[in-house]
Amino acid sequence: MIRCLLDNHCTEKSDLDVVALSGFRWMDITQPDPEEIQEIANEFGLPHYAIKDCLEPDHLPKYENTGAYKFIIVRFYSPRNGGAKNGEAGKHDIHTVQELSSKIGFFYNNGFLLTIHRRQIPFIDEIKEKYVDTGYVTFPEEAVVKVVWNVLHTYEQEAEALVSQVDTLERRVFLKERIPDLQQRLYVLKRKASICQRILFVTRDVLAKITTTPRDTAALQDVRDLHTKLEVAYAQLLDDISNLLNVYISLSAQRTNDIVKVLTIFSVFFMPLTFIAGIYGMNFDYMPELRHKWGYPISLGAMVAISLGIYIWFKRKRWL
Repeated sequence: MIRCLLDNHCTEKSDLDVVALSGFRWMDITQPDPEEIQEIANEFGLPHYAIKDCLEPDHLPKYENTGAYKFIIVRFYSPRNGGAKNGEAGKHDIHTVQELSSKIGFFYNNGFLLTIHRRQIPFIDEIKEKYVDTGYVTFPEEAVVKVVWNVLHTYEQEAEALVSQVDTLERRVFLKERIPDLQQRLYVLKRKASICQRILFVTRDVLAKITTTPRDTAALQDVRDLHTKLEVAYAQLLDDISNLLNVYISLSAQRTNDIVKVLTIFSVFFMPLTFIAGIYGMNFDYMPELRHKWGYPISLGAMVAISLGIYIWFKRKRWL
């Protein structure tokens, strides 16, 4: 529905929301169909290629300034299925930009602000109530800055969640706990962080071109500072995940080496004993000491002596 504030020319249309305050109109469109988009394009004189970009679900962030209006696309963190919890791997793990984030498009000039998105965005209403309704935001550029800040804030929340999961896994790895499917979990975390970092990297150019009113310059700088902070956080997160994966592989290799070491020690003890037993186990009539009265005790004694000698040798080499 369209909610008309200080605008006597609004009409009701499904899935549309209009805010008119301080001389500009804000129309927020959720889950638009092609007919609605075409109607809006005709009303505001938007070109076909811009509308096409706005409807592409996997479009990356971009900025265009045609003179008549400014066109921006940003992506906010919004996993399609909620994502795997606690780094757990599963068949619904996210592997693409479209599965991990959702797009929001802006068309604006001095007279109007048009936002288009497929999913419900709670912070749109919060911005309207907190800033637009109170008169704190009186220009479309200022509203765009507030929306973009909230968009980046979704990545900040996810970065904190990923850091917590990595810290938990790191503690369990160094405590030598058995973690089922740890490699798959680390892959999921790394994939999430990598996709978020890629989106933030493309968003950097958008933020560099966004302008706002002189009184709102500090807010725009806060947005850019938050973006820089997030880029550093995700870069550090990727390093931490890679290091943890390397540590896990090293510990797994060490565990395998310890097992092989034990098996090797046992084989070294039993090789000479097996050799002696094999020699005297051959069925020949003429063999030395074959019919000797003390042959059996002597063979057992030789085996014990050899085993004791190997044990002393290993101790001196500090292999035991």
